[in-house]
Amino acid sequence: MPFARIDLAKGKSAEYRSTVADVVYQGIVGVLKAPEGDRFMVIGEHSTENFIYDPNFLDIQRTPDVIILQVTSTVGNTKEQKVAFFKQIADDLHSRLGVRREDVFISLVFVDREDWSFGNGLPW
Repeated sequence: MPFARIDLAKGKSAEYRSTVADVVYQGIVGVLKAPEGDRFMVIGEHSTENFIYDPNFLDIQRTPDVIILQVTSTVGNTKEQKVAFFKQIADDLHSRLGVRREDVFISLVFVDREDWSFGNGLPW
């Protein structure tokens, strides 16, 4: 049951943001195997002074168009699925929006099912 946080520089169009969300959702369902309809995302737009990243960390050259994606999910994906997810997101953002693969920063956070409540104050 993934939850995605997508952070990017302020100024992108609604269509751009929607496409980013679609790419992330397709990766979550297609690669991480979340059920259809499990679409919970927040897109945050940040001014330059509030969007801090190292433009050269690990010798990867990042631009102000960097997208920082964090997906929180339940434990259970294999290393191969995680690597495939990273690749699919970077490739799809590149092909659909022209985002440089170097500008796609992804973090996966895994938690137990008991760490979720989907509503009504009830645990999952």
